[in-house]
Amino acid sequence: MPATTDTRWTERYRAIAARDARFDGQFVTAVRSTGIYCRPSCPARTPKPENVTFYLTSAAAHHAGYRACKRCLPEASPGTPAWDLRGDATGRAMRLVADGVVDREGVAGLAARLGYSTRHLHRLLRAELGAGPLTLARAQRAQTARTLLTGTDLPVADVAFAAGFGSIRQLNDTVRAVYATTPTALRSRRSVRPGTVSGAGTEGDRVHLDLTLPVREPFDAAGTIAYLAARAVDGAESATVHDDAARYARTLHLPHGPGAVAVTAGPAVGPGRLAAHLELASLQDVATAVARVRRLLDLDADPVAVDTALATDPALAPSVAATPGVRMPGAADPHEIVVRAVVGQQISVAAARTHLNRLAAAAGTPYRSTVAGLTRLFPTAAQVAADDGASLALPARQRRTVVATADALADGTLAVDLGADADELRAALEARHGIGPWTSGYVTLRVLGRPDVWLDGDAALRTGARRLGLPDDRAALATRADRWAPWRSYAARHVWRAAAAPVDERTTA
Repeated sequence: MPATTDTRWTERYRAIAARDARFDGQFVTAVRSTGIYCRPSCPARTPKPENVTFYLTSAAAHHAGYRACKRCLPEASPGTPAWDLRGDATGRAMRLVADGVVDREGVAGLAARLGYSTRHLHRLLRAELGAGPLTLARAQRAQTARTLLTGTDLPVADVAFAAGFGSIRQLNDTVRAVYATTPTALRSRRSVRPGTVSGAGTEGDRVHLDLTLPVREPFDAAGTIAYLAARAVDGAESATVHDDAARYARTLHLPHGPGAVAVTAGPAVGPGRLAAHLELASLQDVATAVARVRRLLDLDADPVAVDTALATDPALAPSVAATPGVRMPGAADPHEIVVRAVVGQQISVAAARTHLNRLAAAAGTPYRSTVAGLTRLFPTAAQVAADDGASLALPARQRRTVVATADALADGTLAVDLGADADELRAALEARHGIGPWTSGYVTLRVLGRPDVWLDGDAALRTGARRLGLPDDRAALATRADRWAPWRSYAARHVWRAAAAPVDERTTA
């Protein structure tokens, strides 16, 4: 056990003693006397300090020989926000592991994306997290399997395939090692609440799954979906916000084929949860689709930490109190965000949406979905480049920037993915003709989920600042924004909301 003078250890022990659900997903508690690990809010008796070890990931607890608690199910909690807050190699690696890179490309592929040798990457992750990349990927497969076993009616063989296991035997061995039970027994203890849709099926050549996704509360579902609704591209996305529910749907480019997702939040679903319907070409894309939805809706953020920090500023406190749990939407596809950002430079949200609607209609691949309103995929970078700006009624210089950037994305000259280093990504973007700091910052914010990005010079931020009684001079506002670090991305959402309600029409942000 670490010395009790270790501040972080002491804070975590206090959290488990208080059974504080705000910390669920941010670390796990391994108990030496029982051989199990739990989430911080586990209702079991608080273990003695000398028996406790804290791990940042369940994978590290698995690697150390602990089993998951059957009472609190630590894998059913939201994920940790640390991987976005941390811009180091560990954070970048964890984002890629969650997206399924290890399963698709192996450890060598993960290391190559990060610019390390496999040996150095293994050593780095073991030192930082207590588990190597294979163990981390195995833990994710176990989590996906648990979700499908307890939340759907998929046959066990299909669960093994969907979770990324090579055989039912591998699934059985992992479930025994992690949960000390069998897949069948795990399924028999499922606790689907009344009103929760649970199921799976096939239609044509597509698989349909209904899942429940955990969300760290508070969660401004209406505001998050309204943000996406204002920017929704016809056919590729649809969104509605009502008093009783907020719904968002979109098509997805996934590793094994195109798909779609529809998520719903509201009283019928219940607090701390989202209902998600997945439409997939392959069961192998379940974990990747879920990870991308979680990133798009920023479901793993730490809203209590964000709100607590921002509420200390008198100018933001009323907005935080009125709308707790504000999120900064991320990206379902990094290349798509780059295209959106470059098209939308220096024009309004409405104008950018008009241009993108034309581009998607002309260049996007048709997609016949069972989800209402979805008829096409957002065009790939290669399709945008092939369109050669013909569908964009933009100035010639900006069209050339869009086409050249898309071409660089398509041929790999410009690498934009979840494993990118934020500073290197911004530098690579700004080195391109026609792309400045605002655009590079916006891409970093949306693609990497960076919580501390300030879009200096944004017109709507200055408008919102005036309405909140903040300085609207560019330099003075940037200086004031320094007080909101490390949560400036979320502060910007509050300032944008002040600029215009319900959504801002003066900026592409």
